Amino acid sequence: MSLAFLHAHDCSEPHTDSVWGVTWTSADTTLSISADGSIKQWSAASGQHHPPNAPFPSPHTLGLVSLSVAPDAKCAIYNSIEGLTSLWDLTTGEVTAKFESYVRSADDAEPSWSVSLNPNGETYASSGGSGNIFIRSAQAANFGERLTTLSPGRHKFGMYCSHSPDGKRIAMSSETGQIYIFDLESSSLATTYTSHAMHVRSLAWSPDSSLLLSASDDKRLVLHDVRSSPGGTVASFTGHSSWVLSTDISPDGRLGLSGSADKTIKVWDIGARAAVSTIQDNGEVWSVSWRPKLPGAGSVGAFVSAGEDGMVRWWRGAGGAA
Repeated sequence: MSLAFLHAHDCSEPHTDSVWGVTWTSADTTLSISADGSIKQWSAASGQHHPPNAPFPSPHTLGLVSLSVAPDAKCAIYNSIEGLTSLWDLTTGEVTAKFESYVRSADDAEPSWSVSLNPNGETYASSGGSGNIFIRSAQAANFGERLTTLSPGRHKFGMYCSHSPDGKRIAMSSETGQIYIFDLESSSLATTYTSHAMHVRSLAWSPDSSLLLSASDDKRLVLHDVRSSPGGTVASFTGHSSWVLSTDISPDGRLGLSGSADKTIKVWDIGARAAVSTIQDNGEVWSVSWRPKLPGAGSVGAFVSAGEDGMVRWWRGAGGAA
């Protein structure tokens, strides 16, 4: 089986440098962060700025490397390359709090790299050079205050962290290919996966929090079942000819999505363990994100992509099987 996806439209004004993160929100807007230091919000339906005449937060002097949006699309957190984490209220357009993780404090914290907002909105997680996960306050009054430290016992750079949709677990990937799953209720390490031997740059949870898809510099995606103990690899997806930079799972859990340094986007049938669509892009594809709304009958949904050329692009399914 193959599926066809059509290019719907581009953003009205591209970033001036590579886009390193993009998220399609439940409010049908899209947020993008860039190496040019800016964060922008777009109407997914038109590619225009959203809200139309509202200003975006002032661009940072350095690039933005991590983005996490609340499930209700009311707020987002984003992180700069040196570790300045900001809280953006998407209902008012105001940046309501900032945390300078690179400032050495009494608890000797570290610059954050990847950030993930807990679905409950009360806390966020950050990972970085130590390989630990720090659970921090996401409340404006004490934003960034460290509440808990989760340690995998190895000090390898924490490339990416992501909360499960049910808020019960958090996954972190490392520069050497390990993936760690922590139980948040007990603050303990539940599972370690050694599915890759190179950087794992992106992780995606299935909507029911049972599966985790990882994207690596080894050109593969690996699907893990986190319900089994100690857990194991369910499937490996091959087909990219260079680093896999980003991944996501569709809201119905049927399709995987990946963006790669080989300048392609691939859609994967998770059940069939096979690629069902390959889209050629203009440059390295650094980020992909499915539309979180469940597709209608006969539709395979829609997604957004962004990367090296600074453009945000929306794609929609052409219907059923092509």
